[in-house]
Amino acid sequence: MKGGALELGQSPTDSAAKSGVNRGLAILDFILRVVAITGTLASAIAMGTTNQTLPFFSQFIRFRAKYTDLPSFTFFVVANSVACAYLVLSLALSIFHIVRSRAQGTRIFLILLDTVILGLLTAGASAAASIVYLAHKGNVKTNWFSICQQFNSFCERISGSLIGSFAAVIVLVMLIMLSAVAISRH
Repeated sequence: MKGGALELGQSPTDSAAKSGVNRGLAILDFILRVVAITGTLASAIAMGTTNQTLPFFSQFIRFRAKYTDLPSFTFFVVANSVACAYLVLSLALSIFHIVRSRAQGTRIFLILLDTVILGLLTAGASAAASIVYLAHKGNVKTNWFSICQQFNSFCERISGSLIGSFAAVIVLVMLIMLSAVAISRH
């Protein structure tokens, strides 16, 4: 004799409730991906369009600060652009999870790719953060002077772009944990 759902201690609505929770997790996943797209896109645009020119002694001699002057900032822009492109492409799988909340293989695939992108985004943001710190504070031991007193607008924009990128890092960590919870519910 086979035991029915009631004999096994399950109510008939357990699977429906599980499906509803999984669908809610998938919708939250989609929303968090849109937030991460916004953060990475805004960071890449803010850093990529940052430049400031200051006159020095006369109008013919000028100092110019651009994000391409420092390889760490270039890496930051590339890392945020790659992360943004990945997040846009991953929206398709996120929508698939809303429609089919029981899909497990694609969630594991997303966890793997989210972790790779998290590493890339963290590396880019950390590299840029070290240069931003030097721009603000300088380093007296190596005779690197703070440039933010002269290039104020440049420093404000590069500092602001870090905020969006680190916010996207936090959102990616939340996405990985959310996917892990969704997988563990199966």
